[in-house]
Amino acid sequence: FDFGASSGRAMLGSFDGEKVSVKEIHRFSNDPEMINGLYYWDIVRLFHEIKTGLLKAKEYGGYESIGIDTWGVDFGLLDSKGRLVGNVYHYRDARNEIAAQDFLAHIMPMEELYRRTGIQYAPFNTVFQLHALKTQQPYLLENAEHLLFLPDLFDYFLTGKIHTDYSEASTSGLLDVRAKDWDWDLIDRLGVPRRIFSKISPSGEVVGALEQDLCDELMIDPVKVI
Repeated sequence: FDFGASSGRAMLGSFDGEKVSVKEIHRFSNDPEMINGLYYWDIVRLFHEIKTGLLKAKEYGGYESIGIDTWGVDFGLLDSKGRLVGNVYHYRDARNEIAAQDFLAHIMPMEELYRRTGIQYAPFNTVFQLHALKTQQPYLLENAEHLLFLPDLFDYFLTGKIHTDYSEASTSGLLDVRAKDWDWDLIDRLGVPRRIFSKISPSGEVVGALEQDLCDELMIDPVKVI
């Protein structure tokens, strides 16, 4: 599943022993919503499109595994029971610009942030989005147990497993570029709880198998999610 900022698609790949072939089997629009001046992704609708893609893949003869690719920086929050805490914000939400400037002025200058994380300035980087939540909606972080970037969030919806893919973590502005782990000092200075950050996994790791309830709903096999 390949998610872009305006559309997404399900691609069925196969290998005949000599070459890889890829066929598009499902394409859909990605339509964010502005509500009361705030910009959100329609994450529930996007998961519906994943289900539709799985059903179409079954019609093409089935599949052995599932992989998900999305843009970086954006995330969802889960509470202690695994439920979404609030809606998932769009990286173009206007609050991020104000939060970014406040962070750089009062918590850490950009030169130091770049030295730590190796990520160039963009107001939508995860570090600034979290500062926006901390200053404007702290109750969301207080009720959160896990932060999951979008592909990891979809992995969770599919498998029930919590993990953080390294490639996604590297887009956040929160990863220690030398230690290749979370920059805990930066996270503490940001003032968000350490508990929401899960162990970072290497790209290509098997997350788990499709949950049985989902398999029963769609009448599909519990293949692995990578």
